[in-house]
Amino acid sequence: MGNRIDITIIGGGMITADLILPSVYHLQRMGIVGDIRVCALNSAPLKELKDNREISMAFPGQDFLPHPSVNEPSSRNFPELYKDVLAEMKPRQCVIVAVPDPLHYGMVVDALEADQHVLCVKPLVLKYSHSEEIKKKAFDRGLFVGVEYHKRFDRRSLLARKHYLEGDFGEFKMGEAKMIEPYYYRFSNFQNWFTCDQTDPFVYVGCHYVDLVYFITGVKPVEVSVAGVKGKFPNGKEGYMWANGRIRYENGALLTVTDGLGYPDEGAGSNEQCLTLFCEGEGKSGMIKHNDQFRGVTHSYLEGIGTAGSHFNYINPDFFRLVPWEGDGFKPIGYGFDSIEANIGSMYRMEQEVSGLDDESSLKRRQEIIAKIDNKGIIATPANSYINELVVEAARISIEKDGRPVGIVYGDTPHVELEGGK
Repeated sequence: MGNRIDITIIGGGMITADLILPSVYHLQRMGIVGDIRVCALNSAPLKELKDNREISMAFPGQDFLPHPSVNEPSSRNFPELYKDVLAEMKPRQCVIVAVPDPLHYGMVVDALEADQHVLCVKPLVLKYSHSEEIKKKAFDRGLFVGVEYHKRFDRRSLLARKHYLEGDFGEFKMGEAKMIEPYYYRFSNFQNWFTCDQTDPFVYVGCHYVDLVYFITGVKPVEVSVAGVKGKFPNGKEGYMWANGRIRYENGALLTVTDGLGYPDEGAGSNEQCLTLFCEGEGKSGMIKHNDQFRGVTHSYLEGIGTAGSHFNYINPDFFRLVPWEGDGFKPIGYGFDSIEANIGSMYRMEQEVSGLDDESSLKRRQEIIAKIDNKGIIATPANSYINELVVEAARISIEKDGRPVGIVYGDTPHVELEGGK
């Protein structure tokens, strides 16, 4: 495959099927990606990926190497197999970590120690100290680490960032955000890991809007309060099905964030998500309002389509869709693909630029490129999205304390503090 970059995807679940694998397949046929491997806990999700009719139609003739083999019984688990796959990779290829939140830290570190660039689904990790460790380890080795906060690549977000930085809205003062994922998530593999002791809806999806408000405004959060509503999954495990958070910012602004696993399966949309920011200027106010679940397109099908099988649908063509194009099959469009492309493309271009350099010169140049990406602030990296780890860490403390405020302290050693002590 020459100078193409090989990809190993760790995790074969929903996000891999819906976004990551189709995006990687398209980059493969565009000459950027070489060999593709997908590693999962067992063979079941790998068989589903192989049998995915939409992916097969979109990318005829393309395939991935599964780990474990699809011939293995689905009852047999291989929790450490990904380490063997990492050990077999050539240096400075790409590892995409797409597993449940609590597993990110260990797998990202393992990938870096295997001398691999990394793209991790959000949130990167659940503790700020882990984010700092990853940042340092990656930079010292000249390895790129990206975090898949794809809302940064939504044209609406980029336009809002531009106008905010130019002062067209004034200063952010009050806002609200919402992301309610489908009810059927409760019947998926979520019920095996989305438990009260591991994560919650604010951490899992609310982090998208925490990152987005910081991305648009640059205003840092200083206090977090999150309360949750518990419920039982079909397998009897208890999890937070709903969460409501309030974030206070360094300029006194407030943002409320409501999240949950409860959008009706019979509903017209695939979820409910929106963001509104009210801003103030001299003698007047400004506003940013994104109705992200509804982009002005509706379809009504003869038969139900999708996991929930609804007939009437609010269509969001901007996140990720497979559409006809001038080549074979279908191609991915939308800011979900743009995010994957930007991250993998950055790794690819970095390696092209240092090809032929001696080890010392290569490391120095890769570090310069990483610093430039960090400072640009479009692609989320540990250096420019660290406020998310502080908010996530504070949120987990707060929700376990039934909504007690947790402060975020910056300076030389950023950290979180439960207000009022234990």
